[in-house]
Amino acid sequence: MSRPSVRASTREVVKRATRVVGMATADLRPPPDFLIIGTKRGGTTSFYFDLIEHPSYVRLYPPPVPGLKRDATKGVHYFDSNITRGERWYRSFMPTSGTRRLASRRTGGPVVAGEASPYYLFHPAAAERAARLLPGAKILAVLRDPVYRAHSHWKERRRNGVEELSFADALAAEDERIGDVEDRLRTDPSFTSYAHEQLSYARQSEYDVGLERWYAHYPAAQIKVIASEDYYADPQAALDEVFEFLDLPPERVASGEVRNAAGGDDLEPAIRDALAARFAPHNDRLEELTGRRFDWT
Repeated sequence: MSRPSVRASTREVVKRATRVVGMATADLRPPPDFLIIGTKRGGTTSFYFDLIEHPSYVRLYPPPVPGLKRDATKGVHYFDSNITRGERWYRSFMPTSGTRRLASRRTGGPVVAGEASPYYLFHPAAAERAARLLPGAKILAVLRDPVYRAHSHWKERRRNGVEELSFADALAAEDERIGDVEDRLRTDPSFTSYAHEQLSYARQSEYDVGLERWYAHYPAAQIKVIASEDYYADPQAALDEVFEFLDLPPERVASGEVRNAAGGDDLEPAIRDALAARFAPHNDRLEELTGRRFDWT
């Protein structure tokens, strides 16, 4: 067996073993304090990996292991695609109470843990599922100009070799590709839809539709929405705003690193203008929901 294959096999064994350990100790693992619910291609990866550098953040289990696991765990996708695995499976990713106590002693104050699964915003059942298990959680959404988010989503699929259509053709085919699956996604926990999650380029940019579900299940005081453009323009200021929301002291942790960028073709002006017109009423509703303005509206 080649060396890369040995490493891959070792990683798989370690992954399974840590999940077994995590589930066996699930009763000792409190649920997360916050969820980052979206949006896909909206800057959540860059934002999350800056946020977790705060000394009062306790990383998910298992933490990075040199040679086996390079990055901290970001998203669990429990409330969208993995709900049938059960609460013990979900808790198996969370730090233990003992780990939290040690971190609290080290920092001299409260600590938090959370995850970032950007499909939560768009999945029609995620908000209701989360509210049943985590009614006191704080909810964060990082939103990007909806036109460029949609285009970046398509570029990511092209980069990964799973999208053959042009952007214009993919937008035209979107409704037919997705079909009428939302009722089944809402009522059948075992059902998942690749097209709904990955080929919904325009629909996932209609932010008000998803956010209305979260506002229906959580009080506005527990929801924080920021613009990725604000974060990239002044990462530390955006992070400080979120630290205050999470009841954490300010901490200079902004790296300025842009993670998971999708290069590729420029956006054609005609498509840009058509999408801007499509999203305009959704943006108006978004501002009503959040009580704030966004530069791209």
